Amino acid sequence: MSKVAVIGSGNIGSDLMLKIIRLSGTLRMGAMVGIDPDSDGLARARRMGVPATAEGVDGLIALPGFEEIEVVFDATSAKAHRANAAKLEPYGKILIDLTPAAIGPFVVPAVNLRDHLGARNVNMVTCGGQATIPIVAAISRVAPVHYAEIVASIASRSAGPGTRANIDEFTETTSRAIERVGGATRGKAIIILNPAEPPMIMRDTVLCLTGDADPDAIRAAIGAMVAEVARYVPGYRLKQAVQIAAVQDDEPLHTLVGDVRPAWKVSTFLEVEGAAHYLPAYAGNLDIMTSAALRTGELLTETGR
Repeated sequence: MSKVAVIGSGNIGSDLMLKIIRLSGTLRMGAMVGIDPDSDGLARARRMGVPATAEGVDGLIALPGFEEIEVVFDATSAKAHRANAAKLEPYGKILIDLTPAAIGPFVVPAVNLRDHLGARNVNMVTCGGQATIPIVAAISRVAPVHYAEIVASIASRSAGPGTRANIDEFTETTSRAIERVGGATRGKAIIILNPAEPPMIMRDTVLCLTGDADPDAIRAAIGAMVAEVARYVPGYRLKQAVQIAAVQDDEPLHTLVGDVRPAWKVSTFLEVEGAAHYLPAYAGNLDIMTSAALRTGELLTETGR
């Protein structure tokens, strides 16, 4: 069993801690780290017998047994992760970044995790990226994707202070990852915090403008990818059948793709239901991030031995 620490005792960090405790056969909680001594995450960690500190990364480094920790998950903010990574760099830990800081390579487990097994700091992109980039990547394997646009709609209640503080970074980081990991020539990301009551579960729309390819091959690639993601995110599924329509000659798409003329518009509609380990099932945006991070941590430690 590999010992891990979670920095960030808010919603995402608390959910990740519970997943590690309840689901992982290879990772074991070694520390929960926060900065608010009254946070529910730290209190819950102590009740479950997990060493906890409210002194941030400095407190983590000072904890007895810190040298035994192999992996540090950072569920704070983009700005905080940059400072945390600098403090932890001399100790040789594997860092798994759940913020949009993007210091290390983007990782989406179903797409490119095995390409970065030697990395010491990997970035989990964003919740919208984890949900949608696999679809863009699947399409890219059978057709050139000239443009990919994703819209991630999450319940306002599931967006904590960290998410709200990083909205700009969310769109920028996700857009870059759509291109670098998904394989699109151009990517665009939009996030919607939906205030509906009762809260809706996470919904994601992926629109791709592609080159010529067999529509059945595109559908098959998407179906296979959805099944792959669902192996570590059980609530991940298609909301309805994939829609593929021919691009008409008079459609004004030059502002999106330049002089290239796409053949198909591919629309994929997804739903992500959370496992409700810490927050209600509508918080699929948290669940897909923590599930992807857990999968990443397990594989990085397994292959590092």
